[in-house]
Amino acid sequence: QVQLVESGGGLVQAGGSLRLSCVISGRTFSNYAMGWFRQAPGKEREFVATISSSGSITRYGDAVKGRFTISRNNAKNTVYLQMNSLKPEDTAVYFCAGSTYDWAGFSIGNYEYWGQGTQVTVSS
Repeated sequence: QVQLVESGGGLVQAGGSLRLSCVISGRTFSNYAMGWFRQAPGKEREFVATISSSGSITRYGDAVKGRFTISRNNAKNTVYLQMNSLKPEDTAVYFCAGSTYDWAGFSIGNYEYWGQGTQVTVSS
């Protein structure tokens, strides 16, 4: 059984930083493309960032490009999301997602496994 567990969310002031972590268990992590998505109240789930299984390819949503960085440590079965220059509009529940593809892109439907989410709140 595949499990994804996020951590690192919290309350931060605008302009601050947070680093989210997601540990995956149950399968060979290095075979999975990984992604981060977010969902604010009343809004649809939104693509944030994705990384290929090898870590060589990354892509970002337009709203976070230049501020967020996705990375992975396959030895630790962990994917990270470093979030800098946070804005109030970044407030959302952030979800980690895993795909059995080497590259999954920005489509929610390409990800088979999801974590429970971690709340990020950015105050103005």
